[in-house]
Amino acid sequence: MDLPLIYHPQYVAPLPPDHRFPMAKFKKLYEMLLSEGVAIASQFHFPKRSPQDWIEFVHDPDYVSAYCGGTLDPKAQRRIGLPWSPELVNRTCVAVGGTILTAQLALKLGLACNTAGGTHHAFPGYGSGFCIFNDLAIAARYVQKQNLAQKILIVDLDVHQGDGTAFIFQNDSSVFTFSMHCGVNFPGTKQQSDLDVPLPEGMEDDDYLRTLSSYLPDLLSDVKPDLVLYDAGVDPHLGDRLGKLSLTDTGIFRREMQVLITCVSLGIPIACVIGGGYAEDLDALVYRHSLLHRAASDVYRQYRL
Repeated sequence: MDLPLIYHPQYVAPLPPDHRFPMAKFKKLYEMLLSEGVAIASQFHFPKRSPQDWIEFVHDPDYVSAYCGGTLDPKAQRRIGLPWSPELVNRTCVAVGGTILTAQLALKLGLACNTAGGTHHAFPGYGSGFCIFNDLAIAARYVQKQNLAQKILIVDLDVHQGDGTAFIFQNDSSVFTFSMHCGVNFPGTKQQSDLDVPLPEGMEDDDYLRTLSSYLPDLLSDVKPDLVLYDAGVDPHLGDRLGKLSLTDTGIFRREMQVLITCVSLGIPIACVIGGGYAEDLDALVYRHSLLHRAASDVYRQYRL
């Protein structure tokens, strides 16, 4: 059996042509995985739109209703940074459904990868930084409520701290939040993850991977998670305009292999989302995101999951 991948055509919603969020990357990633033979069509699973009550496992019902109904006030809308539309509401709820499906398939098969997700700046009562609803947090709550897993480890390697996720689970010992991020980057006000590792500006591949390896194996031993949710943001790349770290393509690929093998070799299921990436060159950005799926395909075959 091949690695399960999750995608939906509705992962893309229209944005103004000059908008800096690279919405086109989701479809382009799907197309690249197929055209370059990383995946075949039968590997893809298509999620259902997440119902509102699942989103309310994490988010305030008033906020969910206001966003979905288009009545969110302009200041809260500006904080998200994406102009409201019914298509974007649908896209947001389908993407949450995608991460939930990714978690379900990972628990069943050992490893699964979404082609979207990682909206870790969303707080219970508001969105921020292009993040509307926190898919990682909702997926964690979903699998717990379904008794599919109880102890969750969120490994967030996006270059920005997973502040919304940290806040949501700050008093919850059943979900451990680990964020390794650039210390001088957005958000200006950091939250308290269970483990924060702020990195110096300009850090390169070897130092980054050494730092990661000094934390991850011990975390897995200490936390003993039933499931890892992995935010594989590629914005630590040296070519990212919002990043401030200096990883190369090779460094990103090595990072993915390191995370995946460390988890899979211990028999710990891992569900992956693609996280942030904001390069000017869209094709280069999509390739960077595809490194997760390339690494996961190798690991899936190697361990015959």
